Amino acid sequence: MSVSPQSSVRLSVLDQSPVPEGYSASQALNNSLDLARHVDRLGYTRLWYSEHHAMDLLACTAPEILIARAAAETARIRVGSGGIMLPHYSALKVAEVFRTLHAMFPNRIDLGIGRAPGGGQLEAYALRRDRKSPAVDDFTQQLAELRAFLHPEEFTALLGAARAFRTIRVAPDAPGAPDIWLLGSSMWSAVTAAQQGLPYAFAHFFSPIQTRQAIEYYQRNFQPGSARQTPEATLAVGVICAPTQEEADFLHASVRLLQRRIRMDDRRPVATPEDALRELDAKPTAPNRFLAFTAGTLDAPEDTEWPRYFVGTPERVAAQLRSLADELRLGEIIVNTITHSHEARLRSYSLLARTMGLASA
Repeated sequence: MSVSPQSSVRLSVLDQSPVPEGYSASQALNNSLDLARHVDRLGYTRLWYSEHHAMDLLACTAPEILIARAAAETARIRVGSGGIMLPHYSALKVAEVFRTLHAMFPNRIDLGIGRAPGGGQLEAYALRRDRKSPAVDDFTQQLAELRAFLHPEEFTALLGAARAFRTIRVAPDAPGAPDIWLLGSSMWSAVTAAQQGLPYAFAHFFSPIQTRQAIEYYQRNFQPGSARQTPEATLAVGVICAPTQEEADFLHASVRLLQRRIRMDDRRPVATPEDALRELDAKPTAPNRFLAFTAGTLDAPEDTEWPRYFVGTPERVAAQLRSLADELRLGEIIVNTITHSHEARLRSYSLLARTMGLASA
């Protein structure tokens, strides 16, 4: 069903626990809990935590721990992973962790599943379940097992040794189960989510190249299943709101530098806008002499239909998000905001919630 530009669009939050320069990872995690209480009061629909490894920039390596803390300190918002990088773990263990969270916080837990490593090649190797043989991409099998552990009736579709797992009782066996979402930023994830009949979240803020293609393919080709009878898609976009366009652009400098640094494999904490502008004006020096980067390739404008980050006054950003939701027939958009100032981040979510008409705002 199409969403009118004037209709209500649900808003949710992706929190990566960014670490501001000059602050500790512990403070960043405390900021995340403060943000959880804040967006719960404002009326956001869900709050997801990402999984990243070996970065000074992002403090959330174990989203399941933050989920437990945030759910305990909030009243109504859905809390989940955006996402758990399933290739690193056994499907049974992930099912047990999220069944525990579901038992503690019934009908409030989302299990977002991703396929990416969430770090570099060395970290991916250290996290591998089996280092004795070459890496095998068994994500589809893992996903099928995970779904069956949470919904035992699906064991009938499994083949081979995995069918024996149907005798395993995944405890705690509380009524219902957490919602499983498939996350991604490519056509592969769109195709898989449609075939599996799962709700789908596209990481537009990470890679906006195939956004329209992925969402529209998913919506056209969705196959109803036990998880959903109709398609449910959402996008995660970057947003910075401020009272004026000038201030929003100023705050955005921290993210612009963050994006440049990541292209150079530089994962330092979030710089202040002042420091970011100085560094952006300077010619970057690649930290690795084998990486041949230039300022032009690092900062070339994105030739995409929508920007990765929507930056401006709340009125401008709200209009852009409503237009995006209408164009792609979305009922919900996930917002990811990174600023050096925690207060500016809280304010951005407040301004957007009020302008978009969230009930509690």
